Amino acid sequence: MDLTVTTYTLASAASALVKLVPGKLIDPVLSGLLLTASASGVSLAANDRERAARIERDAVVHTEGRVLVPAKPLADTLRALDQEQVRLVVEGAKLAIRAPGARFALPLLDADIHPGVGVAPPVAGSVDGGLFSSALATVVMAASRDDALPMFTGVRVRSEDDRLIMLATDRYQMALASLPWSPGGQSVDALVPASLLSELARQLPSGRVDLCADRDRFGLAWGGSLATTAVLDGSFLHESKIHVSTVDTVVSLDTDALAGAVRRVGLYTDARGVLLVEIGDGELRLRGADQRTGEAEESVKATVDGGRTGQAYQARFLTDALRCFAGQQVRMEIQPGMRATVFSAVEPTEPSIRYVVMPMLPPKN
Repeated sequence: MDLTVTTYTLASAASALVKLVPGKLIDPVLSGLLLTASASGVSLAANDRERAARIERDAVVHTEGRVLVPAKPLADTLRALDQEQVRLVVEGAKLAIRAPGARFALPLLDADIHPGVGVAPPVAGSVDGGLFSSALATVVMAASRDDALPMFTGVRVRSEDDRLIMLATDRYQMALASLPWSPGGQSVDALVPASLLSELARQLPSGRVDLCADRDRFGLAWGGSLATTAVLDGSFLHESKIHVSTVDTVVSLDTDALAGAVRRVGLYTDARGVLLVEIGDGELRLRGADQRTGEAEESVKATVDGGRTGQAYQARFLTDALRCFAGQQVRMEIQPGMRATVFSAVEPTEPSIRYVVMPMLPPKN
C-alpha cells in the first residue's frame, strides 16, 4: 500500500474512529485500525465486535492495498504532525508515515483476522443531522454512567409515524427529545449505548443522516461514514413510566437567570448537593445551606400559575435540565409531594425537549 493524503483529513478520521470504537486492550487486533487503499481513496475502519465504524476519505493512491496498524499510535502521530500532506507506505513489516523531514513506522498487525465492518443494517429512515445532534447532546446527559446497571446506560431510540423519539434515564432524571424524521419503510426501536451517541453528537454533519437498524444492531450512516453497535433490550424505558397528571404549580422564567442562580447557590449545598426551591408571588427563590460553608439564597423573577409551593432538588440535576433550554424561557410543571417536575420550553422548538427531574428530601436545617 502506498498513498498520499492531506494530514488533517487523515488525522481527523483516525481520531474519530478511536473515539467511536475505543478497542479491546487485551486484543491488539481489535484495537487496530484497518486501512484500505483503492482507486476511490482510503477507507479507515475499526471493530471491537460490539461497535464498528468506517470513515472514507479522498487520497491519491499510488498502490492499492490493505493494512492493520495500532489505532491510537496512528491517530496520535497524525495529530502531532504540522505538515500539510503525509505519505503512508508499507515497508516490510511496518507502515511508514512519511512527511517532509520526518519518518515514523508502525508495526503491521494481522489484517486477515480483523472482522472488518461488515454489512450495515437496513436503512430505516433519515433525519437532519443538526437536529439529531442537538437532541442527542441533550438526552445523553440523563443516561446513567454506572456500568453495573447497563439498561440505564443507553438511550432508547424509537420511531412513531413521522417523529423520532429518544429517551434516557438514570432513575432520578429523564430526558425526552423528539424530532421530525423521514421513515424508510420500517420502524426503529433500539436501546443504544449513550457513550457512543454522545460521541456521534459531536461528529454528525448538518445534512442527511440515515438510521440503520435490525433486531440486534443500530447504526448511523452519513457521507462516506458509518457507525454501528450492538443494542440492549430497552422496551421498559418509556415516558409513561413518569406519571404527570397532578400539576398544581406552573412556573415560567428565564433559563439563563435561573441557571446562574443554581450555580451560585449550589456552592452552599450540603453533602448531597441538594438545594430548596420555593415558589412565591412572582418569583422563584433558591436556598442552600451547609454547616461548613454557610448559607445562600437568591430569587429570580418568574410568572407563577398556581399556589405557593416548595421542592428540593439536586443542584446538578437542575443544571443538566436547564442546559437544554439555554437562551430560552423555560416552564416548570411542579407536582405535589415527591412527584416529578417537568421542564420544557415555553416556545415550541425543534427538537422538542422535555426534561424530568425527581425531587429529593429537603435539606435539614
